[in-house]
Amino acid sequence: MITSKQRAYLRSLAANIPTIMQIGKGGITENLIKTVSDALEARELVKLSVLENCEFTAREAADELGEQTKAEVVAVIGRKLVLYRESEKHKKIEL
Repeated sequence: MITSKQRAYLRSLAANIPTIMQIGKGGITENLIKTVSDALEARELVKLSVLENCEFTAREAADELGEQTKAEVVAVIGRKLVLYRESEKHKKIEL
């Protein structure tokens, strides 16, 4: 579990990273979960956007992906969501 200070720090880092994936009408598939998990391992912090045609709200998608990838939901702002998971091999972010 991350503290509110750590969350604020991660949110500030997330402001400068590009959105790397979009969740569309396909929803949350095994393939998407695997891709997000791989991205978390490589980067630790990832930003995704939820398209208009997605059946999930950004909050629902964040909660579901967080659960499936064992990641922390850092922020949900509008249609964007930010996830964090400490990398086992590529640790970059010091909390």
